[in-house]
Amino acid sequence: MNDIAATLASRLIRNLHEVPREHQVREPLYDSMTARLASGTAARGLGASIDTVPPGKRSCPYHFHHAQEEMFVVLSGSGTLRVAGEMLPLRTGDVVFIPPGPEYPHQLINSSDAPLTYLSVSTTATPEVVEYPDSGKYLAMAGPAGAAGFDAIQRTASNLDYWDGEP
Repeated sequence: MNDIAATLASRLIRNLHEVPREHQVREPLYDSMTARLASGTAARGLGASIDTVPPGKRSCPYHFHHAQEEMFVVLSGSGTLRVAGEMLPLRTGDVVFIPPGPEYPHQLINSSDAPLTYLSVSTTATPEVVEYPDSGKYLAMAGPAGAAGFDAIQRTASNLDYWDGEP
């Protein structure tokens, strides 16, 4: 491969079997091996990751996005999509589409006795607000992913008056 082709390949191609995985765990409910696929690529408006969740675990808290849209492709295993207060069965080959908005809070749960592996693809629109109905908190963020920007996690119960701290 010549230099131009090698540069293009490094900016445009990731092999999901070769990207380093990060173990994210918070006992007793959450455990996932995650590989961020879009990091370091030319992607500007898309994010992607591969997640493997052990039996009985969840990859992230129940949440919904105000700006970003998500898609999940079940590559192997089975589990449950907790969405809008319902529990929907998932199996290998299923593709899940989650638009932004409070109508679709969601969470993937491995309710089986084997690992659940799925591909996540999402838009990366900012500013973004993510709400977590189970814990009453929200994440507000602005600026490009991985760059200097703003993000804050708060509880709605700790709201301030608009004029608080102003001269």
